[in-house]
Amino acid sequence: MNRPDPTVSSTSNTALIHATDTPQARHPLPRLLCTALAAAATVAALSGCAPLIIGGAALGGALVATDRRTSGTQIEDQGIELKASNRIKELMGDKAHVNVTSYDRQVLLTGEVFNEADKATIEQAVAKVENVRNVVNDLYIGWPSSTSDRSRDLLLASKVKATLVDAKDLSANAFTVVTERSVVYLMGKVTDAEASRAIELIRTISGVQKVVRLLEIITPEQLADRKPK
Repeated sequence: MNRPDPTVSSTSNTALIHATDTPQARHPLPRLLCTALAAAATVAALSGCAPLIIGGAALGGALVATDRRTSGTQIEDQGIELKASNRIKELMGDKAHVNVTSYDRQVLLTGEVFNEADKATIEQAVAKVENVRNVVNDLYIGWPSSTSDRSRDLLLASKVKATLVDAKDLSANAFTVVTERSVVYLMGKVTDAEASRAIELIRTISGVQKVVRLLEIITPEQLADRKPK
C-alpha cells in the first residue's frame, strides 16, 4: 500500500505540492532539449503567446498518436479551447490575460484579471461552452504578467517537459504541462505511480513555486488496455 506524501494537501480533485529549489544534475540530452525548447519559448513569448502548453496533441502528429485521450476527445478539447478563448475575447477584450487549456473536457483557466467579478464572469461563460464538463478557475486577481514573466514561465515549462522526457520510466506525452507565475499545472491520464514519479522529478527543478495536480488517475490495467495490442 502506498503511503500518502505528507507534503501533499488535497483540495477536491486538485493537490498542491510545494517544490524545492535544488535541481539535480542534468544529462546532455535534456540540456540540449531544454535549449531548443527555450529558444522556441523565447519566440513565443515575444509574440505574446503564453503559457507554454506541452502535451499529447500540442506538438504534432507523432504525439497525437501517443496521447491517452481518444482522437475524438482530442478534437473536442481543441474546439473547447478555441470557442472558450473567443468567448473570453468577446467579453473582456484586452481587459484580461486568460489562457485556456482543455484536457478530456476539463478546462483550466490561468492568467490574470482585475477583479473577482471578471473572474466569475469568465468562468460562467466557459462553463457554457459545448462539451465542457468541468472548469478549474485559477485566474489571479491583479495586473497582467509582463513579457519577461511569461518568457520565464515558458522556459520553466520547457525544463519540466525535458525532465519528464529524460525519465525512462515515464511517458512524457501522457502529461500536459502548463506554467503560469512559476506554478506548474499537470494534466493527463496517468497511473498513481506515474503521477508520484513526475511530481518527484518536478520538485528538483529550480524556479518551480508550486505544482497543481489536475491528473486523472487510471489503474495499470486501464493503462494496459489503452496500449496498442
